[in-house]
Amino acid sequence: MKYSLKIEDAKEIAEWYQKNKRQLPWRDTNNPYDVWLSEIMLQQTRIEAVKPKFLLFKQTLPTIQDLANCEDDALMRLWEGLGYYSRARNLKKCAITLVEHYNTQLPEEYKTLLKLPGIGPYTAGAISSIAYGLPAAAVDGNVMRVLARYFEITEDIRNETLKKEIEQTILECFQEDSTPSFVSNLNQGIMELGETICVPNGEARCSICPLQHTCKAHLHETTDTIPYRSALNQRKIIERTLFIIRDGDQFLIHKRADKGLLAGLYEFIGVDAHLNKKEVIQEVEKHNIHPTHIKRLEDAKHIFTHLEWHMHAYEITVEQIEHLLQKDYLLLNKQELETKAIPSAFKKYISYYTIRK
Repeated sequence: MKYSLKIEDAKEIAEWYQKNKRQLPWRDTNNPYDVWLSEIMLQQTRIEAVKPKFLLFKQTLPTIQDLANCEDDALMRLWEGLGYYSRARNLKKCAITLVEHYNTQLPEEYKTLLKLPGIGPYTAGAISSIAYGLPAAAVDGNVMRVLARYFEITEDIRNETLKKEIEQTILECFQEDSTPSFVSNLNQGIMELGETICVPNGEARCSICPLQHTCKAHLHETTDTIPYRSALNQRKIIERTLFIIRDGDQFLIHKRADKGLLAGLYEFIGVDAHLNKKEVIQEVEKHNIHPTHIKRLEDAKHIFTHLEWHMHAYEITVEQIEHLLQKDYLLLNKQELETKAIPSAFKKYISYYTIRK
């Protein structure tokens, strides 16, 4: 093995976690559903943002059966604000699989969990180790950062081979101690260190870290340069123009396709280009929309993982709107706009109307 976490240090982490762990609504509930749901929500999302969403989700859908039975629109509404909506769709898909094939229970075994929709190696490791105390590694960005500093690794932590080596390092600790409490506490302890002490932005709080006497990056004063993470490809910028079509208090909303970006969510219709007022009139008239008034609204920007939308928007008033209705289109008043799962990309414009009486 290239890297080896000393069992003494591993036990130090587990003991530190028991004494210092934060109180979070999904911790220590003895419910595998809570572990699964929280880990999916926490992907790409801050803990403070997840807390209220988790509590509302569990209050509304307290069981896996409830999740499996939930209507898509209601599920998207519950997920609103967390982004990456495919996670919610995979949650429901997985819940249905659990109901149909696993007696509405999450399996214990890591390899079985990997076969389920939306569950990858990290989530499978987290469920197996945290919920069931089975010896499985759960390696996320926090774990990679903590152990990269502990071992003073200068390689790119995006490297999959390196990630496998770190996973094996943790599994070796479980060969020495496979008790459920140690397994659960070690995995959660390394994550907790990465979230609260061995932080990615700002100075690491090494003076209160349980690994301060053996962490090579701390001893050699290299925590400011480790870990090294290669840059992602630059995000693609897409210019987009939204048409906010209204007749009095009614707005035309379109449901996006079931696949692709923001699949199955609601939006104001638009085109991938920046249009001026004259071009907007020409575009909407192609769809038998005849404006009585057009007003330019403020621009907005929304950042996705791999692309950015730079949006123009025009409020387009029409006298008759019912003839525009077809499959996947809805007419909503201001109050109803707040009840649909509309992505945060459009929140600026939803708020523009719903805050007005």
